Amino acid sequence: MEKYIKNNNKEAEAKLRSNARLSVAPMMDWTDRHCRMFHRTISRHALLYTEMVTAPAVIHGKRAQLLDYSPQEHPVALQLGGSDPAELAQATKIAADWGYDEINLNVGCPSDRVQSGAFGAVLMKTPDLVARCVEAMIAVSPVEVTVKCRIGVDDQLAEEVLPAFLRSLSGAGVRRFTLHARKAWLQGLSPKENREIPPLDYPLVHAMKREFPDLHLSLNGGVATLAQVQMHLDAGMDGVMVGRAAYGEPMDVLGGADAALWGDGAPRSPFEVAEAMKPYIDAYLGRGGRLHQITRHMLGLFHGRPGARGWRRVLSEGATREGAGLPLYDRALAEVTRGL
Repeated sequence: MEKYIKNNNKEAEAKLRSNARLSVAPMMDWTDRHCRMFHRTISRHALLYTEMVTAPAVIHGKRAQLLDYSPQEHPVALQLGGSDPAELAQATKIAADWGYDEINLNVGCPSDRVQSGAFGAVLMKTPDLVARCVEAMIAVSPVEVTVKCRIGVDDQLAEEVLPAFLRSLSGAGVRRFTLHARKAWLQGLSPKENREIPPLDYPLVHAMKREFPDLHLSLNGGVATLAQVQMHLDAGMDGVMVGRAAYGEPMDVLGGADAALWGDGAPRSPFEVAEAMKPYIDAYLGRGGRLHQITRHMLGLFHGRPGARGWRRVLSEGATREGAGLPLYDRALAEVTRGL
């Protein structure tokens, strides 16, 4: 039985590496379960990530609220935040019961709240601690443990720090990394500025793939189109993670991905996506949910198309109202179907 499970995990990891050719970044307040279901409706193959959940929250908080998701979201990865090996191991063990396809450790978030908890990007300064964390997680995890990190922080020399970091963590057992191609400035820049001001260093990330050919490396940061995704894949990267573009203009990035990256049929149109979301919306409303909790993630569905402004206006103004449901959703959809 042990050999079967090990082989089965290898097969699962190989499939997940294929899915990781394109992934959607974990984004606080954005990539909740409704957002992920919407993205899954657009792409059947892209790897999706949860918002970051801290290890103490998993251990002591409302687990169902934090960890529940729809089975249709697979492949889906849970991102954990923390810096205590024992806590992270316990949270990983708990999360395993929810059946996530991957557990990811956050070593990239630069926010003050994360820094005060001694995790996120600040961990780039303590690779030995991170190595102990991932060793503890790997020891109890039935699925692959991965790391998302920056290329460095503050005044660190990224070309020295990053390869040493990868070497340390790969020695601890991590085989798959997502590299955000910007340094993080932990003092003086806001989290928003940390997404825009530190310069991108794609050549360094590409060089890491050449230096560590046996590691699975995905590039993150500044990628806004499917053409750019393909450019980095053609340059040798194993995968590309897209963030805000996949959220704001989801069809531009995810819409053609299945056909272009996995050879899986013709892409759905945004109208087909909107119709396909209706059963999920109806079921959620039937459980007492609110329409805006889903549609706030869908405002960019018709980005760049005639009627997109009307779609956004109807949903933004009406979906928060008491009793808003599929009739309002259909009125919003009528704004973009008028021009067909």
